Amino acid sequence: MWEPSLRYPDPAIRALDPSFEAYHLALAGVERLHTGCRWAEGPVWFGAWRSLLWSDVPGDRILRWDEVTGQVTPFRAPSNYANGNTRDREGRLVTCEHGGETGGRRVTRTEHDGAITVLLDRFEGKRLNSPNDVVVKSDGSIWFTDPPFGILGHYQGLKAAQELPERVYRIDGQTGRATVVADDVKGPNGLAFSPDEAKLYVIESRARPRTIRVFDVAGDRLRNGRVLLQAGTGTPDGFRVDVDGNLWCGWGMDAEQDGVRVFNPAGEPIGHIALPERCANLCFGGRHRNRLFMAASHSLYALYVNTQGAPGG
Repeated sequence: MWEPSLRYPDPAIRALDPSFEAYHLALAGVERLHTGCRWAEGPVWFGAWRSLLWSDVPGDRILRWDEVTGQVTPFRAPSNYANGNTRDREGRLVTCEHGGETGGRRVTRTEHDGAITVLLDRFEGKRLNSPNDVVVKSDGSIWFTDPPFGILGHYQGLKAAQELPERVYRIDGQTGRATVVADDVKGPNGLAFSPDEAKLYVIESRARPRTIRVFDVAGDRLRNGRVLLQAGTGTPDGFRVDVDGNLWCGWGMDAEQDGVRVFNPAGEPIGHIALPERCANLCFGGRHRNRLFMAASHSLYALYVNTQGAPGG
């Protein structure tokens, strides 16, 4: 059984470059908030509720952790094998669904009254694959990845034929019109904007080794796609960006690498947060967006850090 370190500074937090020390709070340690998931994904913070939502994809549910009580309760079950979650700029939940017995393979928005609006489930008359991760830009547009992972079997969705290529899409925040913004990313997975929204980072999970691609954002289009970094033996999955432009990436593959790997805007590794499980995705939350919530395989972890998450993740 994993136990938190009683020592400060927490030995699980390691600087790979001296620049990381500015983000490390010496009197903060890694906490486990919950365990018992099959594959934890897609955390998103709701400040008004003082709560975090995240997906247990094979468990076909979205869970809610309450900051005040520490209790975890079901938020939505079944969830159509929900994966990535975020909030739009009006504070509404936006969710990527792999699809289940009652439908899915879509991107949805949960309205303030609890009604669920389908934002996109088809493109040019064909069903989406299994929307994976999602971010919302300041203009209200919704950007998401659509690999086929959820339709490859009956564990993270329902097995089905792939009708569309794997792509990155944009849904216009005003018209709802969907467009393809990238079709050359192999296994598009996690994505995040830079703080100024001039760049979009996308994890290419079917590249060997896995890579993080970066694109220049030109209005409603992406240009100049290039490799920011190659992961080597590591496995980046989902990530978010802080206000200084650093990438905090869910990471893992073995006991030495499981956790969160932090890269500066140039793609250089500067820090690592060791966890006993592979981390899939994360987000910043708490009153000041300075608490890092990490969805890692079976469990949810948290760590206070000396930075803040950029808006939109």
